[in-house]
Amino acid sequence: MKTFYIKTLGCKVNQYESDGIAAGLEQHGLVRSNKDKSNDVCIINTCAVTSKAAMQSRQAVRKLARDNPDAKIIVTGCHAQTDPDIIRQIGDSFELVCHRDKTRLADHILAAVDPSPMSFKPADHSAANRFHSFETPVFGSMTRAYLKIQDGCDAFCTYCIVPHARGSSVSMPQHLVLNHLNALGRAGFKEVILTGIHAGRYGRDLTPPTTLLDLVKTIEEKRPVDRIRLSSIEPNEIDERLVDLAAPDSLLCDHFHVPLQSGDDDVLKKMKRPYTAKLFKDIICYIHEKHPFAGIGVDTLIGFPTETDDQFENTFSLIQQLPVSYLHVFPFSPRKGTPAFSFKPRVPDPVITERCQRMRELGKQKQMAFIKANQGRPLKAVVQNQTNVRTGRLTAVTSNYLNIYLKKDSTLKGKLVDVVFDHWDSNLNISGEIYHGKGI
Repeated sequence: MKTFYIKTLGCKVNQYESDGIAAGLEQHGLVRSNKDKSNDVCIINTCAVTSKAAMQSRQAVRKLARDNPDAKIIVTGCHAQTDPDIIRQIGDSFELVCHRDKTRLADHILAAVDPSPMSFKPADHSAANRFHSFETPVFGSMTRAYLKIQDGCDAFCTYCIVPHARGSSVSMPQHLVLNHLNALGRAGFKEVILTGIHAGRYGRDLTPPTTLLDLVKTIEEKRPVDRIRLSSIEPNEIDERLVDLAAPDSLLCDHFHVPLQSGDDDVLKKMKRPYTAKLFKDIICYIHEKHPFAGIGVDTLIGFPTETDDQFENTFSLIQQLPVSYLHVFPFSPRKGTPAFSFKPRVPDPVITERCQRMRELGKQKQMAFIKANQGRPLKAVVQNQTNVRTGRLTAVTSNYLNIYLKKDSTLKGKLVDVVFDHWDSNLNISGEIYHGKGI
């Protein structure tokens, strides 16, 4: 029986696409292996968001080629898209597959008649670019499914290589979104995360144009699944009416992930970010005003070239005063092919490290405050179908994005339940139980 192995690096969109490729191969009788040696087919779904991610992608290609000498090796993903010549330098036996062909990769691998390589195409920024989707819904292996509703990006932030890898912003037509959601609902998924590279731009390329707000309203009307969660949305693309739709008991989870990157307007301009610190502050405050217990995640990019101590303090101070529940802190990594690669002066690495440490400590404080605010409150949660390896317990993911550890009970897997908690450890791991209406 033939086996295949997929190594995925990078974002949730990449993971979704890997799961889609895997589903296609499994439908043809191949077996997905969790071992990275002695396979018949190896696929490396690469990442290029940072220089480190690109390096790790190349390392993965070398390792899998070495450990699977007789396998068909396929390299795809963002690093393959932006730097195909660098991948080819590793070896001439690999096949490079561009992003747009991922959805038909399984058929290509198993083609009995035409085994010739796919023609490698650059990222498409033309008006003819369109959304490429898997024919059948991607279930993956988790209780909460992902659905890619948008791909590509037109923003061209000065530090980001992704538009060069993914092409222009394109959207899954609304009827296909509903078809996939209906199938996921019938398969028993209680929650679906709508994801994309630039999800806030959803629908603008469709005919007629539509919006993410319109899509969520339509899903709410049809109710194909119990709840949906949105992936990262730019602050300038969050419609207040979208915020109004969110709630623990509604279709849309009360959880928003909003990238800030910098809280200094001059740095934001150099990054080519289309908003101000005030706009960011206003939307975060609006979310909190409407939903005091909503989960609010924030991305920060620390040590952007020319960032002064005062400019970093502006970012730190802004987050300090806002009701943020968790932070993702990223140190600036110069990426060849982006304008910021040549920006000077660069912030010294030790300074970036120190600033990141301070920001991560602030993130822990924010996370602790959010946990305390939800202590003793009944929370809607989906119980994951996999037991946590470290604790041996089940994990329930709440609507406002807290992970609650529960006692192992196989009857709870995949269910939408009410939970409550009153304990967490020094690492902020939360222990709770099913809520029966009487408190803890």
